[in-house]
Amino acid sequence: MRKNIEAMLSLSSVNENNIIYLIFDKLSKVSEREAKHSIRVSKLSEDIAIYMNLSRRNIKMTKIAALLHDVGKIKIDINILNKPGKLREEEWIEIKKHPEYGYEILNSYYQTKEISQYILFHHERFDGLGYPKGLKKYEIPLISRIITVADSYDAMISKRAYKDSMKKYAAINELIQNKGTQFDPEIVDIFIEKVL
Repeated sequence: MRKNIEAMLSLSSVNENNIIYLIFDKLSKVSEREAKHSIRVSKLSEDIAIYMNLSRRNIKMTKIAALLHDVGKIKIDINILNKPGKLREEEWIEIKKHPEYGYEILNSYYQTKEISQYILFHHERFDGLGYPKGLKKYEIPLISRIITVADSYDAMISKRAYKDSMKKYAAINELIQNKGTQFDPEIVDIFIEKVL
């Protein structure tokens, strides 16, 4: 997996690559499923950023932030993370802390400090009903809004211990139905029209 990650991070310095890989490797050891999900979300997010004509630097930031968006899950009890079936209320509360845990981890390294904010806000919603801060619309950083769309799509089409995968068309329909509430409408349109 290291070669795949190094290829993805080719725009970064060697020192930055090492820190990012070490952090990502911890997630891989906790959950290979989460690591593979993060790689897919990184690619989808990068593609969205490219089609949005973001700068080369912001495309790189998007790619790395998406790769590390779930790294906070390394602080979640493995039994909760891999639980088959519905989570209890207290378990769901713990899962919802992973953006803050990810922020704490990434904010503690110079090389990942800047992207830590994108991880913190990747579960905010366009209508302000997300977490952890309840930001809405353009209060949410663009990179976080991009990751939200890519992350949600990949989660929908992936089989999890607690749910079956959705068909691609059903996931697309879900994105369309939640434009302007959960998701930034412009990003959803670009994702559907250009990336998929």
